[in-house]
Amino acid sequence: MDATMVAQVLREGVWVVIKLCAPMLLLSMSVGVLLAIFQAVTQIHEQTLSFIFKLTVVMIVLLVGGGWMMENLLDYTRGLYELMRG
Repeated sequence: MDATMVAQVLREGVWVVIKLCAPMLLLSMSVGVLLAIFQAVTQIHEQTLSFIFKLTVVMIVLLVGGGWMMENLLDYTRGLYELMRG
């Protein structure tokens, strides 16, 4: 295994992490911004309100896309094991 192969494996690993984390991060960030706007307009400054909605969104994303996320992770892991086997 040479340096280019190691760089390619690391690049694929970073790409897998980005693909798996992006839906949760983007949706929780957008919910946070919308709730911040809502709280600014209504002058309700409750910290738990934002946390509960973000947690709910992340749980829904995990329930809906969990299988897809696991398949991506398993494909990457299988590829690593194939590289280790030779």
